[in-house]
Amino acid sequence: METVRERLIKVLLESREPLTVNQLQALVNTELKPSELYDELEHVKKTLKRMGYRLELVPAVCKNCGYEFRDREKLKKPSRCPRCKSERIEPPKFYIEPL
Repeated sequence: METVRERLIKVLLESREPLTVNQLQALVNTELKPSELYDELEHVKKTLKRMGYRLELVPAVCKNCGYEFRDREKLKKPSRCPRCKSERIEPPKFYIEPL
């Protein structure tokens, strides 16, 4: 039986397009909350580095004003836009690149 982290890596390696946490949750078939999946992705990032890959992300974007959250160190979805204060945020999307 595979762990959640192993299934996340497998799904990300097989995916041809960047995936949101909600998409990953459905594909991995887990009952973990999205906030818990973000924590798992932090660990997956370290594992992938040892495997010769890099976890990349398409930055989150404010749906209201289009602000891109480019320089975030956290993988989690931001709660509010610093420019317009909107909470309508498109979540980040994740994909894998070789080193």
